[in-house]
Amino acid sequence: MNTMLLKLYIAMQNLISREEGQDIVEYALITALLAFGWIAGVKAIATALNGAFSNISGTLGSYVS
Repeated sequence: MNTMLLKLYIAMQNLISREEGQDIVEYALITALLAFGWIAGVKAIATALNGAFSNISGTLGSYVS
């Protein structure tokens, strides 16, 4: 059991000390940031479109009534 834990500890130390995966993590963080920004922008556009269509609907409804 101790040897298995020691091997796991050594494997984790090797992963932590390697610098090869840092670029991937940075790209993933940038992608996540862009995705959050895109979602916020789309939500703002959706809210504006909903308001515009509500105004159009109200205007057309007043002409029909």
